[in-house]
Amino acid sequence: MTKVLMQGNEACVKGAIAAGMRFFAGYPITPSTEIAEGSAVELPKVGGKFIQMEDELASMAAVIGASAAGVKSMTATSGPGFSLKQENIGYASEAEIPCVIVDVQRTGPSTGMATSPSQGDVMQARWGTHGDHPIIALSPSSVEETYRLVIRAFNLSEKYMTPVIFLMDEIIGHMREGVEISNDIEVIDRKMPSEDQKENYRPYDCADGELVPVLAPMGKGFYYNITGLLHGGDGFPTNDNEVTGRQVLCLMKKIEDNRADICQSESQDMDDAEIAIVCYGGTARSADEAIFQLREKGIKVGMFRPITIWPFPEEDFLKATKNVKKILVVEHNYGQILLEVQRLAKNLPVEFLGCINGKTISPDEIIAKVEEL
Repeated sequence: MTKVLMQGNEACVKGAIAAGMRFFAGYPITPSTEIAEGSAVELPKVGGKFIQMEDELASMAAVIGASAAGVKSMTATSGPGFSLKQENIGYASEAEIPCVIVDVQRTGPSTGMATSPSQGDVMQARWGTHGDHPIIALSPSSVEETYRLVIRAFNLSEKYMTPVIFLMDEIIGHMREGVEISNDIEVIDRKMPSEDQKENYRPYDCADGELVPVLAPMGKGFYYNITGLLHGGDGFPTNDNEVTGRQVLCLMKKIEDNRADICQSESQDMDDAEIAIVCYGGTARSADEAIFQLREKGIKVGMFRPITIWPFPEEDFLKATKNVKKILVVEHNYGQILLEVQRLAKNLPVEFLGCINGKTISPDEIIAKVEEL
């Protein structure tokens, strides 16, 4: 075990390489640029490849191509670039190509404030592309968690053959903290078909109940097609409504049916809490200090932090908040996870504290809001 001082963006690169990332394609954009820079430096040391593409859409396309060839691949961006990647994120979802997309969020909309914190891409992560398909999105709240959680992002991507959004924010991306580096980590690689499957290879055929396709890397002698069109078991497009309906349903079910494995959350001081603070990412750091000070004053407050943002950890949330009297959602936007909390909280009063001016929500602001409640 080694402890190293790291920036959040640096920890993202180190964790990705530890998970087996060997290809990065991207286009520089603040506040994620250090991820591209770090990948350019570190990947050649382990036999990997870095390429700066002409734009974000092309970056996403290159990542899909590398992953289809069997290489664990990643790209990184911020809000405006994330918007440009959406078409090809949808392609990766439909074609079931595993990859990791890092979004270090900054204040928006549009170009916004390039070096200021935000969590304004939460709904874009879930609903940014068109059509019906699920998405997995994870959000770290410390530099060390960034290192560990990006490894999990790759593992989930490979296990479920799907793009995974690594939803950082500028607070975590540019923070420096000590990180414990361990060689004892779990690394999951995608399944590979056996040679005896070549003759009748239908990786997308979920009719037998197998929801996650086993895709052979392109160029390995397995005959199938990759497309963004709805397709049959061999990957070739079809207009058969029964087949296409089943294929989209399989996309949904492979995530929905595995929520227990995918979803993670953290509860703090919730056993006797009367007020629950719901927050995530860098915002949780201010909430943590606020809870400490409020507890010193005798106010029973706790925190529920979704680590998996999408799918939202509904069961964990309901269990953690079953005895509270009020909920306070704190996030650096105008209210995005707020909508999920309101949907689940039913008759519980839900209050909101947000920030959209590029500043960081302070513990004092959270304390004042809780005391007001």
